[in-house]
Amino acid sequence: MQSTSQLLAGKTGIVFGVANKRSIAWAIAQAWAEAGAKLAFTYQGERLKENVEELVGTFGPGTPIYPCDVTRDEDIARVFEQVGKEFGRLDVMLHSVAFAPKDALEGEFVNTSREAFRIAHDVSAYSLVALARGAAPLMTNGGSIITMSYYGAVKVVPHYNVMGVAKASLEASVRYLAYDLGPKKIRVNAISAGAVNTLAARGISGFTAMLKHYEEHAPLKRNLEPRELGSAGLFLASDMSTATTGQVIYVDSGYEIMGM
Repeated sequence: MQSTSQLLAGKTGIVFGVANKRSIAWAIAQAWAEAGAKLAFTYQGERLKENVEELVGTFGPGTPIYPCDVTRDEDIARVFEQVGKEFGRLDVMLHSVAFAPKDALEGEFVNTSREAFRIAHDVSAYSLVALARGAAPLMTNGGSIITMSYYGAVKVVPHYNVMGVAKASLEASVRYLAYDLGPKKIRVNAISAGAVNTLAARGISGFTAMLKHYEEHAPLKRNLEPRELGSAGLFLASDMSTATTGQVIYVDSGYEIMGM
């Protein structure tokens, strides 16, 4: 059996969504790099540039890093043009990008403004479509596109509000993209992560109580470790998952199966 250290040997990938060392995207990127993948990274805005550069620097010099605002088609086009020049082709892509205005993650969903709804869906769901469209021509040998979702896409999680609705859109987009890109041997899947103590998650009202609730009610009676998301990301990026597409895979200590 092939060791995990060689699962992605010779593969190239790009990672969207690393913000800091606690990012889910960073946990998956580390797993991919350890498995032999050659990676490129993007960052959103100058504020995050230094963080991402510092983390990517641990992979050694020469790892490409590009600015990219996923709400700008010209940014996306430029990134994939540069990736094409750098790598020649692309095998894997991680989309770990989501955003909603903070006031939309407090109070009641019914009070979501039109603008907050638009922003949440543009950044959190449409960006996957736009990035997949940019990546597909480079996936000349087939490939794997992975995005990050959450249980709030299918069940009500108080205060998750418009982000849950955007994640539902994201999961539907996974299925439609899987259908469109399947003939090109490009797989599209989502990982639905349990509660993880990331900087982004802390912006959700009541998140600490949520972590405790998961620990008490999940079948495994614990919260998950970022490295476990890395392992799931490695499976979906590798040739171990060549018949898996259009799926939402739950990595949440089993919480999703519970009725009460």
